[in-house]
Formats: sequence, C-alpha cells, structure tokens
Amino acid sequence: MNTINLPPKHLLLVLAIVLIWGVNFVAVYIGLKSFPPFLLSALRFGLSALPWVFFIPRPKGSVKLIVYYGLFNFALQFGFIFTGIHLGISPGLASLVLQIQVFFSMGLAFLFFHDRPSPFKIAGSLISFVGIGIVGYHVEGGSTFLGLILMLLAAFSWAAGNMFTKKIHSDSPLALVVWGNLAAFPVMALVSYLFEGPLVIQSSLQNMSWPAIASVCYIVYFSTHIGYGAWGFLMKSYSTSVVVPFTLLVPVVGFMSSAIYLGEEIQSWKILASLFILGGLIFGLLEKQVRGIIAGFRSGV
Repeated sequence: MNTINLPPKHLLLVLAIVLIWGVNFVAVYIGLKSFPPFLLSALRFGLSALPWVFFIPRPKGSVKLIVYYGLFNFALQFGFIFTGIHLGISPGLASLVLQIQVFFSMGLAFLFFHDRPSPFKIAGSLISFVGIGIVGYHVEGGSTFLGLILMLLAAFSWAAGNMFTKKIHSDSPLALVVWGNLAAFPVMALVSYLFEGPLVIQSSLQNMSWPAIASVCYIVYFSTHIGYGAWGFLMKSYSTSVVVPFTLLVPVVGFMSSAIYLGEEIQSWKILASLFILGGLIFGLLEKQVRGIIAGFRSGV
C-alpha cells in the first residue's frame, strides 16, 4: 500500500475507518438478535437521514440520480447484507465476500463507461473468484449458501451505487450519504411492513435490548456518519490508489472482531479463501509496480 502521501494524522484516520467498518459487521449481527433485517435496515436509513436533511443542503445533481444512488448503495446493498447475516453467513465471511465489489465495479465501468480492464485486473478477478468458490464449497446448509448469494448481490449493489456516485457532484460527502439514506428509508420501511409485518415491527420496537440499541447507534453514527464522512474527505484529498487499498484491511478486522466478540472459528479454509480473494485484489492494485519490474527486467536483458 502506498502510504507515502498520507501524513500521520490522515494515516491514523484511515486506519480508524478500517477499524470502524470491520467491527460494524459484528454490530449488525448483534442488532439482528433483536430486529428483523428489513426493520434494522429501515432504522439505519431513517436515523442516518433524519433530522440531518433539514440542516445539510441536497447534493448537486438530479433527484433521480440521488434516488438511484440511495436505492443501490443503501437500500439494496444493506438489505442484502443484513438479510445474508440473518440467514447464517458469519460477519467475518460477510466482510470478506463484500470486497468482490471491486471487480463488479470494474465490469460495470466497462459496460457503461467503456473503461476496459487490463489483463492484470482480469487475472486478479479470476484469482479472487477462486476464493469465493472455496467459500461456497464449505458453507453448510441452504440458508447459509443463500446468505453467500445475498452477500454477492450486496457487493454488486455497492458497485452499481458507485456508478451513480460518479455522476453526482457533491461538495460534501456527508450530504450525499444523508440524502442517499433519505431515498432508501421509505423503500425499506415499506418492505419491512409488507414482508415482516406490523406485529413483528411493534414487538421488536417494544422489546429492544440495550445491546441492540447500542448496535443501531454504532451502525448509524459511527459506521455511516463518521465512517463515510471521513472516507469521503480522504477520497477528495488523495488519489484513489493511495486510499482505496486500505479497504483490504476491513475483512481482517472483520474476522478478528468476529472471533473476539462472537467466538467465530477461523478454519484453515477461511484463511485460504481470504488469501485468494485479497490476493486477487492486491494483484490488480499492484499492476503498475509489476509492469515496472517487468520493464526493468527487459531493459536489463
């Protein structure tokens, strides 16, 4: 990872974001003990948007683009994540599989922006999907396998949301997050009402535990407001190649926090899958360095 251009205070900031996002998967797991997944998603979106939309100006760009951004980057992505964890995929694996969004983003960029991926990035994606195959082979039970599929759909939704992010010009990253959550809130509230029902919603709200309340606060104010707000600041201040590689540390924190707080066992196949998925990502990120080594070798010959 290129940390040369990051001063110490911003290096600490990006590491704090990685820590917050990695632990977030454990917070989601705890929240799902008291809330069904669609209701938990609706609470996240509602509290992330309100009352902040009354104080933060709407980002520049059409309302339609902001709605699409909110639907894909929040409603679909987190609806799939919360449901996947609810169905049995562990928080550690969830944090790992979600990194596949990098390659979905590459594919969508090729389809919509004609941004052709290099052979290095294609090779990296193939390496990473070997890791996904290892995860799919070892998950047990139909619900857990469905959880894996939902995590892949979440990764795709995140990638699709990134396409709309490119089209929206927002001076404040936090404004885009707040207004995107506002677009997602009524959709997920309606989905929760239709599929989980008013009785389940009422019972969940009346029987909230303190750990569940703490998890919702963490998801909303730490992971969403602080995490996404600080990340947007770093993305505006530094090149993508300097900041984005740090997201590879999120699954590491996800596995460690899940093992510490939830007792998730880290079997050898999880380590092997992690090596393939993260190895493929790193392979694509180090394309310039590899090309430089090859060029230097050829010039030496």
